[in-house]
Amino acid sequence: MSSISSLILYGVPFSQPVRAVMWLLLNKRMPFEMVLINPGSTGDNGSRNPAFLAKNPGGTIPTIEEPDSGFALGEAHAIMCYLCNKHGWDDLYPSNFQARARVDWYLNYHHRNVRDASLGLVAPKIRKDLNIPQVTQDAAKATLTSALNALENGWLAETAFITGEQLTIADFAAYVEIGQLKPGFTNVWDFSPHPKVQAWLARMEHIEGHDDVHVVLAELGDISSQAPSMETIKAANKSALRALKAHP
Repeated sequence: MSSISSLILYGVPFSQPVRAVMWLLLNKRMPFEMVLINPGSTGDNGSRNPAFLAKNPGGTIPTIEEPDSGFALGEAHAIMCYLCNKHGWDDLYPSNFQARARVDWYLNYHHRNVRDASLGLVAPKIRKDLNIPQVTQDAAKATLTSALNALENGWLAETAFITGEQLTIADFAAYVEIGQLKPGFTNVWDFSPHPKVQAWLARMEHIEGHDDVHVVLAELGDISSQAPSMETIKAANKSALRALKAHP
């Protein structure tokens, strides 16, 4: 999915924030080119390479670049808000000030709450090189449990989606973190204590772009009993990229 003037998305499909941006773009059928970036590497395609740092000084993914203007932007939530603002995607990022504020509220809440799904459950198996201490993993799991309780009893208590009855970019951001843990993907979390979260997860599976965005997780499979090899992870990312390029 690319053209000469397409938006460029730098990252890897396994990255949760990258998948959130991918989902928005696929959902809106906006052409883009994905360029694989190796997180933490100083190599030619690494996030710590000087050429990439010139675009994003923080060296993080995702990062987008608009070839026509050279404009670059990092951080998934900033990217999604920018794209919605630029293209008038008010259905996913409401123009009503209060409705939009609720989306912003969740996006700000997400970083040190729901995002801990990756820190406590996925990263320790996928990125052994990070040597994440057990105490940090346990704290992240506790934080995630509290966040799921907040979703169950608050955000999703009476509505179909996180900020109301309408799908928004808040749901994309939340699902790529929470959904990755369920059976059918990595299978590292029991959602039975949270039936409303389970119902929301099932609802999100039917949103356009879901399957294309999550090829990488389908390829990776269950990691609950055995951590995947780096070769397996790389192969899953490449399969996801091939699927993306084949997308109409």
